Amino acid sequence: MFVRWALLLVLGLVSWATAKSSTGDSVLVILEPNLDKDNFSIFFDGLREKGYDLTFRSPKDTHPPVLEHEHAQFSHVILFAPETKIFASDITPQSLVTLLSKNTNLLIALSPKQTPLTSLAPEFSLVLPPPGTPLISHFPERDTPATVIPVNVSSSSPILTQGLAPVWFSGIPFSLQNNPLLVPILNAPPESFASDSESDNGADSIVEAADKGGEGLWAGSQLGLVTGFHALGGPRVTWVGGVDIFSDEYIQKEVAKGVESGNEQFIADVAAWTFQESLALRIDSVSHRRLNETEPRETYTTNDQLVFSTHISKYNPETAAWEPYSGIDDLQLEFTMLDPHIRTSLPPVPGTPGEYSVTFRAPDRHGVFKFVINHKRKGWTHLQSSTVVPVVPPRHDEYPRFLSAAWPYYVGAISTSLGFFLFSALWLAGDDRESKKTKGSKTE
Repeated sequence: MFVRWALLLVLGLVSWATAKSSTGDSVLVILEPNLDKDNFSIFFDGLREKGYDLTFRSPKDTHPPVLEHEHAQFSHVILFAPETKIFASDITPQSLVTLLSKNTNLLIALSPKQTPLTSLAPEFSLVLPPPGTPLISHFPERDTPATVIPVNVSSSSPILTQGLAPVWFSGIPFSLQNNPLLVPILNAPPESFASDSESDNGADSIVEAADKGGEGLWAGSQLGLVTGFHALGGPRVTWVGGVDIFSDEYIQKEVAKGVESGNEQFIADVAAWTFQESLALRIDSVSHRRLNETEPRETYTTNDQLVFSTHISKYNPETAAWEPYSGIDDLQLEFTMLDPHIRTSLPPVPGTPGEYSVTFRAPDRHGVFKFVINHKRKGWTHLQSSTVVPVVPPRHDEYPRFLSAAWPYYVGAISTSLGFFLFSALWLAGDDRESKKTKGSKTE
């Protein structure tokens, strides 16, 4: 009995130790020299407990390299260098974009100062305020500076744990452009604004702008503080307006008497999403066939009954494994040729985890069609699949012998033939009788 419990304990520890990202466990932390690593010990230790292998270097170091021989050396990169203006040659805006093409995830912290990272942010549809204008809020009343703000966490985000306490934030906000790849995670409080002074200079202009357009320029809840970007192909980028949100000081700081801040769980959720631990989906396989058949065909015929199926998995960080997932209730399938000819729901198959299937009739039009899945939801991995199939007209021996829609033509043809036969018979018979009468009269 003891051996059995010991074995279960070992298996549990192994599964816990391997609970990490779906894309890898190597993390490069680029840490600014004036930032003490011990001030972020809770955050870094939490990553190590999950099984991540952390490597630290300063922004100006060249070893270990981020890219070597056009290959990414790390699965994830954390950039905690918000005030650094000069980076090593392998840390440039261009190289960071290249990392995304190599499926490397990025966690980037900003500051009110102008740096190469702030020039990269507009490429991800983020508009930053002028340099030196941090976020300020005088509400609620507290004993902290106006730039250190408790921010309420939205309960509607699928990325974050429900019921989180407010988190402490200090840094800059940013405006979000209309880009479907952006994933808002934490927004500014409605009463906050960006300013270069805590004395509320220019507050009247903000109020006037709010009266005219709803919310003032660089003010209000439409500003983002922590925002994700879901790049095409799967990699994720998270932009954070300030690095202090990850600090031990903010994690241990109470938002009210006896109420701990939600920073520790919040940054754990943000890191889990950025590193593709949470909300990670993938399409394992797709298949198509005709109804009542088991194998796919190279071509299909117009008006065929087609069956399309796909298998979808979700990554489980607790077991470090991909598991069948049937929780998508709004998955759609398009059968398209330039434009969708058919758009239908692709529901899960009851009793078969991870399986989605639909049956539909091919359109009465031949051409090159595609089975298309294009599922994009905020926070979740984008599911995209495209399978090309030709649809051809029926062969000459595949048409039915008689078409029900053509019966009027059949009746018309038959009646015309019968009428012509009767007319011919009557005309010929009548002609014989007339000739016989004529011969008899001449003889007399």
